[in-house]
Parts: sequence; C-alpha cells; structure tokens
Amino acid sequence: MHATKRLYWIAIAIATVVGGAAPPGLKRSPVERMATERLKATHDDVRAIRASRKPVEPSPGLIDHRAIFHAHAEDSAHTGGTRPEMLAEAKLAGVAAIFLSDHHRPPRDFFLDSWRGPRDGVLFVPGSEARGFLLCPTKSVLDKMEGPPSALLEAVRLDGGLAFLSHVEERPDHDMANLDGMEIYNRHADAKKDLAGVASLVLRLTDPAALRVLEDDLRRYPDELFGAQLTYPDDYLAKWDRETRAKRLTGVAANDCHHNQILIVKMVDPETVLVGTNVDRDDQMRRVSAKLRPGLREMTRGRAAGDVLARVDLDPYHRSFANVSTHLLAPEATESALREALRRGRAYVSHDWMCDPTGFRFDLIAEGKPVASMGDEIPYKPAGRIEARSPVPCKLRLVEGGRIVAEATGDRLEVGIEAPGAYRVEGCLTLDGEDRGWVYTNPIYVRAAPAQP
Repeated sequence: MHATKRLYWIAIAIATVVGGAAPPGLKRSPVERMATERLKATHDDVRAIRASRKPVEPSPGLIDHRAIFHAHAEDSAHTGGTRPEMLAEAKLAGVAAIFLSDHHRPPRDFFLDSWRGPRDGVLFVPGSEARGFLLCPTKSVLDKMEGPPSALLEAVRLDGGLAFLSHVEERPDHDMANLDGMEIYNRHADAKKDLAGVASLVLRLTDPAALRVLEDDLRRYPDELFGAQLTYPDDYLAKWDRETRAKRLTGVAANDCHHNQILIVKMVDPETVLVGTNVDRDDQMRRVSAKLRPGLREMTRGRAAGDVLARVDLDPYHRSFANVSTHLLAPEATESALREALRRGRAYVSHDWMCDPTGFRFDLIAEGKPVASMGDEIPYKPAGRIEARSPVPCKLRLVEGGRIVAEATGDRLEVGIEAPGAYRVEGCLTLDGEDRGWVYTNPIYVRAAPAQP
C-alpha cells in the first residue's frame, strides 16, 4: 500500500462517518465483514472446511509449491519489512519460494543487490516492480531500466527471464506483447476499492472501547479480518480471459506485501494525537483532536508526549502470505524448475487462509487418462472432457472467455469439451453465507486444429 494513498485514506477516515456498500456480487461490505459476529462466523466455517480436507493424488512427477509474487522488503520508504523478517515469516507460512519485486532505486541494482537462491529452506528470486511490470530477469538489466519499455522487456526475457503485467486495474487495455503473463489478483487493488473499510479501522483506533474490540478481533480472527476486503477480481479476470483466447499468458497473484500496515496512534498532548503507520514520519501522520474523537482523552490520560498509545499490526508477512499466493507445479523447488512452471502456466492462485488448496488438480481427459493439465496447449478433439478435483468440497465452475461453461458443487467437476477455447477452473468456498473466491487455475488451451491443406 503506497504512502500517498494511505495518508489520503486516513485523512478521509477522520473526517467522515463510514458505512460502505457491498461490492458487486458480494453479500456484505468489508465493513460489515469486520464486525465481530461476522468474523466469528467466517472463522467457524473456515475451521469446518479445513477439517473436511482430504488429499488429492498429485499429478505424476509434480509437486505443489507455494510461492509469493509481488513482495517488497527493504526497498522503499513505504516498505516496513526486512528480508530476514520475510524469511522467518515465510517459514511460518509454509512458503517455498518468494519472487521479490523491489522498487527501482537507481543506482541500486535490484538484481545484484538482493537475495538470490535458497536461504534456510526458502528460495528467493530477485525481481522488480517497475514501469507497470513485474520483472524477473536472470541477470542484471540495470542499463535498460530507464529505456523504452520494449527494450526493457526484451532484456528481461533473455535467457529464461519472465515479465508480467502488474496492477491491471490501472492499465486494463495494455498490450500483452513481450509479456509472459499477468497478475490475475492484486491485494492492493482490493484495498484501494475499500475506502470505507480502511476508514472504519482508523476510526476504531481513536476510541478506547472500539480499539479493545479491534485488538481482540485481531487476536482471535487475524486472517478473517485481513481477508475482509477480498473481492472477486472481475476486471483482472476479464482481461485475462480476453487475452488468453489468442495467447498463452500465465496468471499469478500479486501479494503486494510491504509490512507497512501497522496502525499507530501517538500522543502529542492530552487533547491531540497523531494517527499513521509504521512507515510514516510524524509530519506525515494525521493530527486528530479530542474535540472530534472525545475518547482520546481516556487514551492520553497519564501518558506523555511521544508515547505510542495504540499499535495494531494488520499485515505481518506470514498473514499476507496466507492471504493470497501462487501455487507452482514443478518437480522441485529450484529457480530453474519454478521458472519453467511459470513459463508453462503450471500454476494456480489461491487464498490459502480459507483452506490449504495443495493438490488442486485440473486435467483434460481423453481415452480414460489425463492428456493435458493446467498450462498445457492441446488440439481440440471430440470426446475429451475436463476434470477438476479439489481437496475440499466447494463450488466449482469451468470458465471459457468469461463465460461459465459448467458448474458443480462438491470435490469434483467433470464436463465434456464441445469446442476449442482457453478453459480455466474457479473454486469458491461459502463463508458466513457468502460464496468467496478461493482458487483460480491457469487455463488448458484447447486450440482449433489447423486446416488441412
């Protein structure tokens, strides 16, 4: 979450009373989901779903590796986390690999001056979020970073490098030439949609009773609270569905973690506090008066200027990693194997806090056996069928070109394929009476057979 946008939200929050409407297609708004009874109901459903989990036989020769894309540490003034912190939290969250996305800060070279390779069981791959892309080169491209985008992308993709379109909500019509894929979900994009939810959190910080409830909710329901902003990424998926009809494009999740959402209230005097985050200087924080929020007087009583009166950590790395990740199917967790999985589209996006999706499968079956799986391209032949299998019962749907082709409820979906297309599967889980997106697979590309001469 970028500093200027964050401060804007805080300013608006203090000046307004918020409610917030439910986003299209959802039953409740993020503000409503943040109520204690809603968090508990969601938590209870998550526990029940996890308890129903059964292993799915993996694809032969492939292991399901949990990976993180669009991750920031020690790379900007608005990033609060460090790489050692990220490593420790990755181990806690069961993350196998992190594809870093350092902000470009010349003359620093993001490729040479970062971490690369395995560290205590977690693989790090250097990269950059720059010029609207996630860049994952295999060697330094510093001399191309300020040049034309086409030359930059060409340099990045040499020798097995990869490039993905980032922040699709800001560039929905961007040309996909010279790109290997795109983000199909972005955590920051959800946060930007939810001014009311962010505002409600800030208002709770400046009322003692509401603050105590927030702290208790965060202790008991941390993932549910952090996941309250989750929406269906319709704008991202619409572009992906359009583009994959003509071109293979691997979809990945943008975790966009910075560990910069530690909300802080700091005392100025008995009548005034500053509200901001762990990456704000005092002069960047918002001054709030007890005239506006009378409960502040209780918070400042007996305290001294400069004291931190409240500190609420919303986004430690392990919580961000559980919020959304990209699962890569590869024989081993090496950089070369994971790059190949990305290049081939052997990947799916998941909100792992709801339930561990490991083993989720999506295959094309012909003559009784799998002949293609997610990411594969295969000529269309009659009598083929799609089969998706989930480790827990959920609502499964087969999508092609933005159109729902088939739906099923349970741990399996089977449907015949009647025409060429780029077919992908979505899995939804019902939490507190709402169907919420859980898994988004990469497509199987069923292409029309070339005309016979």
